[in-house]
Amino acid sequence: MKKIGVLFGMENTFPGALVERINSMNLDGICAEFVQVGGVRLDKPPAYSVIVDRISHDIPFYRAYLKHAVLNGTQVINNPFWWSADDKFFNYSLAAKLGVAVPPTVVLPHKHYPEGTTERSMRNLEYPLKWDEIFEYVGFPSFLKPVDGGGWRDVHHVHNAEEFFCAYDQSRDLCMTLQGAVNFNEYFRCYVVGQEKVHIMPYDPRRPHHERYLLDPPEYDKKLLKRVEKDALTLCKALGYDLNTVEFAVEDGVPYAIDFMNPAPDADLHSVGPKNFEWIVEKVADLAVKKAKSAPKTAELRWSAFLNADAQKPAKKDASKKKAAPRKKSAKAAEV
Repeated sequence: MKKIGVLFGMENTFPGALVERINSMNLDGICAEFVQVGGVRLDKPPAYSVIVDRISHDIPFYRAYLKHAVLNGTQVINNPFWWSADDKFFNYSLAAKLGVAVPPTVVLPHKHYPEGTTERSMRNLEYPLKWDEIFEYVGFPSFLKPVDGGGWRDVHHVHNAEEFFCAYDQSRDLCMTLQGAVNFNEYFRCYVVGQEKVHIMPYDPRRPHHERYLLDPPEYDKKLLKRVEKDALTLCKALGYDLNTVEFAVEDGVPYAIDFMNPAPDADLHSVGPKNFEWIVEKVADLAVKKAKSAPKTAELRWSAFLNADAQKPAKKDASKKKAAPRKKSAKAAEV
């Protein structure tokens, strides 16, 4: 019997619905259950053919268990080796190389020394930083956010240098990025499953959380939606994610990739709504079953294959670099 395991934390609706959906298929030799794991032995392979991971980014023990599982032939959604290697600044850099539009972004040194380090650990660091050049490149308004974070934690919307420094002083020993805000007209959050299926969800990050998924959206330009789908797939294929959400803020017809490091994306029924929930449960169930039926493959853990000669050419003017001139305050700035 091939087992599909679901590893999760506090979420309630998606894990149970996923297990129920897989088991309702009544497939010979395949069943689904919640993962059960205790002390992990080197000499004992995990009992699962496939594991859908929803929590290891918060629990180092689970991450170590999943890497051991992959080494022993388990297929994990998402691969913990890919996921462990990423940070948001690298992802933005990769997107720019691939010709996907991203706002101007700068990674910044820690405001306070990381634990166990002193000023002697920072002897290669330029001081003082050339703040005027940084602000000219990124522009205002902008967002100060952790290079490796989520859930809107430690994110600050800043409109000028004074607000930036006030926020930066609160960043403790976190590594932060400063990214130009996009004055968007449209905004999309896209589920991407199996690096093949894309579900575009009109979204408004300015609204309260329970109202952000638009139930009655306007009709969008088909060329815009086609580009959003293409860019979402490009990013997930390069990053190696089988499950992700990719968010785009659209300004003047150009979709800027804002957030696309979400390998355990929100899939709560009460958050995303019944229609989106049904889509993600069905597609993840189909993907998990497909992997369970197939022989494990040893994936090459690299993204260089995606950086071909065409991808490395400068992108078209509208997508290669967002104008870095100072911006006026706008309530439409993308909040990520």
